[in-house]
Amino acid sequence: MDKKSFSMLVCPITRTTLKYDEKAQELISKKAKLAFPIVDGIPILLVERARKIN
Repeated sequence: MDKKSFSMLVCPITRTTLKYDEKAQELISKKAKLAFPIVDGIPILLVERARKIN
């Protein structure tokens, strides 16, 4: 997926937009305080795979 495609995705919990962190290869949900990994260009929007953030 490309950067533009990532902008169409929303958090599976809050349904708010996700911020793309290119360096960490993650999609960030500030409201849910979770970072969802991007593996081989594919976003993994599973809560079980998300990393908690401050």
